[in-house]
Amino acid sequence: MSTPRTIDASGLSCPQPVLLFLQAAKADPDGAFVVIVDNEASRENVSRAARTRGFAVEPQDMDGGLCRLNIHK
Repeated sequence: MSTPRTIDASGLSCPQPVLLFLQAAKADPDGAFVVIVDNEASRENVSRAARTRGFAVEPQDMDGGLCRLNIHK
C-alpha cells in the first residue's frame, strides 16, 4: 500500500472535509488517505462518502477530540 495522503480537516465544518476528501480521491482513485476531523458530523459524512466510493474506513480516536480516518481501497 502506498503512503497515505494526509488531509487535516480539523477546524472545518461540513461540507468542507468531505469536499477535500472527494477532491483527493478524484485525483488518486486507488490511493490511501488519512483524514483528520474534529467533529462527529465530519466523521460520519467523510466515512459515508468514502464507503460509497468503495473505500474501507478505519476510524481511530485521537487526543483532543480529534479522529483519524484511515481510508484505503
